Amino acid sequence: MAHDTRVKICGLTETADIPAAIVAGASYVGFVFFPKSPRHLDLEAAQFMATSVPEGIVKVALTVDADNAMLDELTQHVPLDMLQLHGKESPARVSEVKSRYGLPVMKAIGIESETDLTQIDFYAKVADQLLIDAKPPKDAERPGGNAVAFDWSLIAGRRWPLPWMLAGGLTPENVGEAVRATGARQVDVSSGVESAPGVKDAQKMVDFVTAARA
Repeated sequence: MAHDTRVKICGLTETADIPAAIVAGASYVGFVFFPKSPRHLDLEAAQFMATSVPEGIVKVALTVDADNAMLDELTQHVPLDMLQLHGKESPARVSEVKSRYGLPVMKAIGIESETDLTQIDFYAKVADQLLIDAKPPKDAERPGGNAVAFDWSLIAGRRWPLPWMLAGGLTPENVGEAVRATGARQVDVSSGVESAPGVKDAQKMVDFVTAARA
């Protein structure tokens, strides 16, 4: 089954990252709209990049506790297929965003211990997909992209009634093990395929997707 693992490459910052991600075999490409991130894009750059993504590749916008004004502007300017909510958005907010924009919503959930798993069920009722990520370190300025993994055994063998994606500190070196340990059919990578923060490495993208599907 592992050969059909779908990969999301998140935090693309350069126009050249798009063809590199496609050639590597990404099923999703992610754009970050969060000023504290080294991967943050302005709307003009994002619009230009998103329009170059071929049909069939899912274009995802990552936002953090964004209000309607910000999401209005984002969805008006950038052609998107999915919104990823990576902050402390409540299940009610997830529903609101879905109905307001008519786009599928992926909700990121940070996991550190067993107790963090209970919230998944609430979000599973309202989101279209879940992103099961590592909880950010206490002093982290951003909720994801911190190159931190969590204890995969916490979710080993667990199944939810909707598609989900594994994230958090994945690299070409550990993604194969992560897929085996969790049974994840989809994985998300950002810092694990970079040569420097916000700088994607084409070869690492290829290595990552190959390893995820091995």
